[in-house]
Amino acid sequence: QPEVGKPMRNCYSLPGPDFTYGMYLHKRDGGVAEAIGHWDAVKAKPHVRIMPRDFVTMGRMAVGEGCTTAREFALYYKFKDIRCKDEGILRYGGKIPPGMTFGRPSRPSTPFFDLMQHRYKELWMESQRARTVVQHVVKKKISDVRGNRTTFLRTHPLPVKEESFWHPQRFEKVWTPH
Repeated sequence: QPEVGKPMRNCYSLPGPDFTYGMYLHKRDGGVAEAIGHWDAVKAKPHVRIMPRDFVTMGRMAVGEGCTTAREFALYYKFKDIRCKDEGILRYGGKIPPGMTFGRPSRPSTPFFDLMQHRYKELWMESQRARTVVQHVVKKKISDVRGNRTTFLRTHPLPVKEESFWHPQRFEKVWTPH
């Protein structure tokens, strides 16, 4: 029976003091001394990566050499094997060129003196004033009365046509007695 006011014990009894927790490895279990003194160093094998062929560059060079037929191109590709350049700079064992940085450049810091003098407010006010001037000019242009065809013809009269007596061409070469 559980005691009043105490929860019932629902755990198992622990093994004795001679019990070892974990898994025992017969080969390497030398304790802390072996772990500190003998590090397992893995030698990296040189990984030679074969890049794919760069057909764009080979085609450009083949045209420069004067190849025109498919057979000539195939022979050119056979003798000039150009591979793509490895763009992986940060691959295992790759060297970074000096002066190269990654990521986006940081924004230039805002000049504190301009903040204190309210320079940004003044620049904004100038742009707003220029905008209102432009709006007034555009409004004036729109408010002008737009002329129609009649007013245009009054100010620019059409040239007077000389009256010509037109007759068909077949009567042009008619013989007339004089």
